[in-house]
Amino acid sequence: MYWLMVLYMVILMAGMNFMSHGSQDLYPTFLSAQLGFSVNASTVTNCVANLGAIGGGIFFGHSSEFLGRRLSLMICCVIGGALIYPWAFVRNNAGINASVFFLQFAVQGAWGIIPIHLSELAPPRFRAFIVGTSYQLGNLASSASSTIESTIGERFPLVDANGQKIPLKYNYGKVMAIFMGCVFAFVLVVVLLGPENRDANLFTRETDEEIAQAMNMPEKSDPDVYIERVETAAEDHHDKDASTRV
Repeated sequence: MYWLMVLYMVILMAGMNFMSHGSQDLYPTFLSAQLGFSVNASTVTNCVANLGAIGGGIFFGHSSEFLGRRLSLMICCVIGGALIYPWAFVRNNAGINASVFFLQFAVQGAWGIIPIHLSELAPPRFRAFIVGTSYQLGNLASSASSTIESTIGERFPLVDANGQKIPLKYNYGKVMAIFMGCVFAFVLVVVLLGPENRDANLFTRETDEEIAQAMNMPEKSDPDVYIERVETAAEDHHDKDASTRV
């Protein structure tokens, strides 16, 4: 049944990548083309967003250790969804910086949980392959996010004081709000219906300590003798395991 877990992880990673790309790729264009930010002002706002992302990743990555992976991810989706309106429609500099900080705090807070969550869900003997592959396939699925937003944006042109359409100017704030609302809802449902395997053993083979205990090894009274006997027991155990699989 591994393929079902892999399929779930790909769907989850598609949603997560849509979340990050949807909130980031078009945002500099939104600042410069729609809000008229200078290069320096846009740089400052994007730095504030990245500071929020760092803080969110640390906070929710740690919080998931006692709140659980799924609950923490759902909290991030709810917080992010609640911040869509100020993030997309507030027009004063202080409000823009505050909203982008906390929205990225939620978005990248969710990403702070993903590495351990995927590692715990993946089958032990294929963990590295499945985690990496599911991430890349999810990223592939979300690669058109900026194109999707740009295409939708053409349906919402900006108008001047006379009601005339401004050439090549679109309401990217509204487009991103619609897009991110759908993405947060999608990820929330996927996580709600998905599994969790918190505190799973991430070892693919037994450690020397576990082998020693299984073989009823004596205490470490003589370190040299202990290490030699553990190594011998480990080799015998692994050889037996290999012959059993064959």
